[in-house]
Parts: sequence; C-alpha cells; structure tokens
Amino acid sequence: MAFMEGIEESRKGAKLIVDGSDMMSKAVVDHFLFTWQWWFGIGLFVIPWIIWLVLRKRESTGRLLLAGLITIILALIIDLIAVEIGLWRYPMKFSPVAPMLLLPYHFSLVPVAVMFVLQIKPKANSLLKGAIFAALAAFGAMKFFVWIHFYDPKDWLSIYDFCIYLFLFYVAYWFSKIGGYKSLAEQ
Repeated sequence: MAFMEGIEESRKGAKLIVDGSDMMSKAVVDHFLFTWQWWFGIGLFVIPWIIWLVLRKRESTGRLLLAGLITIILALIIDLIAVEIGLWRYPMKFSPVAPMLLLPYHFSLVPVAVMFVLQIKPKANSLLKGAIFAALAAFGAMKFFVWIHFYDPKDWLSIYDFCIYLFLFYVAYWFSKIGGYKSLAEQ
C-alpha cells in the first residue's frame, strides 16, 4: 500500500507545482511584462550573445561553444536543485511559459562570461582567471542582482556562489581543452 500512497502524494505534489507555475505565469503577464526590469532582463539575455558573436575568437568558436553549453547545463542543474530545496530563489520572472527555466543567467550571462574569460589570455594561470571570474560574479554581479530583485539568496552566502562559479569555470575550462576536434568528414 505504501507505493500507492507515494503515487497519490506525487500526484498532489505535481498539482501544487502546476498551480505554482500558473501563479508565476500570472505574475509575469500581470506585473512584470514590459516593465524596465523585464526589458533589462531580456537585454541581459540577448546582448551578451551579440557581443560574443562579434568579439569571439573565431578559430576557437567550437571549443568555446562546447564550454558555454556545458556551463548552461551545469548552471541549470545547480539552480534547479537549489531552488527546489529552497536555498535561493529568483523573484523576477521573464516568461509566462516555464518561468523557472528562462532566466538570462542560465542561457546568456554565465556561459558568455565564461567563454570570454576562457579566450582572454589563454596561457595565463587558470586558477587566477577562475578566481577573478568567480569573485566578480559572486561578490559583484550577484550583489547587483539582489539589489534589483532578480535574485534572493535567502541565507546563502556569497562565498558559496564563489565556489559554484569557480567550479563552473573549471569544468568549462577542462572541456575547452579537450582535443580531437577533427571534422567528421576528415575521419
């Protein structure tokens, strides 16, 4: 009988998630859509990619995109887990569809920033580069996002964000160093 009770609790939990998503979607449509904060968030989603397309090292585009994709995946996983267990939250929503997933942070700011840091002075000490990136992100950018109400860290400390950003940088750095980028047609 315990299994069926679990199924019933799971059904109730799923309904609460749907109800919460409906509430967040309503907040986007009724309160956030077309505010300066919404436009700012949309700009944070689009402008970094435009800048990256113009300023990227073209001969390293594949490596950088792989590093950026890995950063997106890891940032999403970390955020979904942390938000799910209540470590932090994002009060500002940008899309009425999947309001938790479509954040400029996940798909633009962090991956583009990581790709830029990777291509700047590629022979420099990676620990120093990663630490500078993590410090700017955790102690600068995240504080700014708290100030404009895009991020609510609850009791989460900035040093934890620093560790997450350092981790994201190093995983992306490792993926950017993977060899074997020969064309499939050449094999």
